[in-house]
Amino acid sequence: MPDSSSPPSPNSPWENGWTPDSSRAPGTRRLWLAGALALTTVLTCVATIAVMDKSSDETSPANQADPTSPIGADGPGLLSFASPSKKSTPTPDEHTPASATATTPSAATAKHSSTPSAKAPAPSKSTAPQGSSSGSSSSSSSTLRSVRSVNYPDRYWQVSGDYVKLNPISSATARGAATFKLVKGLANSSCYSFATADGGYLRHRNFILRAERNDGSSLFKQDATFCPRTSSYSGAVMLESVNYPGRYLRHQNFQLKLDQYQNSGQYRADSAFRLVDGLD
Repeated sequence: MPDSSSPPSPNSPWENGWTPDSSRAPGTRRLWLAGALALTTVLTCVATIAVMDKSSDETSPANQADPTSPIGADGPGLLSFASPSKKSTPTPDEHTPASATATTPSAATAKHSSTPSAKAPAPSKSTAPQGSSSGSSSSSSSTLRSVRSVNYPDRYWQVSGDYVKLNPISSATARGAATFKLVKGLANSSCYSFATADGGYLRHRNFILRAERNDGSSLFKQDATFCPRTSSYSGAVMLESVNYPGRYLRHQNFQLKLDQYQNSGQYRADSAFRLVDGLD
């Protein structure tokens, strides 16, 4: 059956008893509520940030007062720039043996000193005449002598050309070149000079021992004079230069030379000689 009722009038009230408010647009109330909620949220965030900043400012002086506090002691993310510990630089006692620190410069240089130490003094200046190995005495003004090495007992001083070498003797010619006339020192009568068979003498020149003719000069006489000193080897002597005190005749590479005294066993052996009966 068709509905013959007419639609309600726009000006008539609804069933609930109120009429729409046509003076404002729909949804305005919701917009106001949303705006108020957003404003409240923003104010809450601002207040929270302000409180956190104030708390951070209050705790920061304490952290600055103790820069060595560990990271994270007052909260995560706080960096610490601690000053270096005093233990970062080792003391000498930590890494250096006590024996090394107790070494004195005098003890370190004593091993390489070229001068004699108190325990090993230089040869004493004994000028007593030295006899031969057979026990004969050189009491006469001149005696035939040969000079034998202590550490090379099969080798003798021998004139070889213009120089004096330490050679083994194996012929009559070699025996003659290894025999000298031991005379009083040309520059000091309490010392020795060694005359050769042809009338020359052994003298040092440029600190090398050689055989040369006497030119009568004062320098030659001094160069050809050697003073006997007590050796650490029994029956042996060391021969010190009269014009270069502290330098002694020694062999080196079997060459006779004048060398500065050294506090070593090698030097004392190389400079020790026995004056024996002449080989010729």
